[in-house]
Amino acid sequence: MNVMEITSENFEAEVLNSEKTVIADFYADWCGPCRMMRPALDQIAAERDDVKVVAINVDDEDELAANYGISSIPCVIAFKNGKESDRSVGLVPRDAIERMI
Repeated sequence: MNVMEITSENFEAEVLNSEKTVIADFYADWCGPCRMMRPALDQIAAERDDVKVVAINVDDEDELAANYGISSIPCVIAFKNGKESDRSVGLVPRDAIERMI
């Protein structure tokens, strides 16, 4: 599975109502650390069937970013059963993201 781009229109259906754990990457195209972390997220999305990896562009979805208190990026939030279960801010290695799952 590929990383899915999320907007405010599909956030509830794809993230909050997901039966799988969701790893949500709040990012911006201009953010260097965000671009550096993306390959790890792509790998997790490709290799794990038990997780849904999504990406939310904070420049395009500023209301979603505000709702989740995103003040620094990259910010990765794990959602389980529609609720935030873990959060990581800044560039982190793949194993740190996998520990959130």
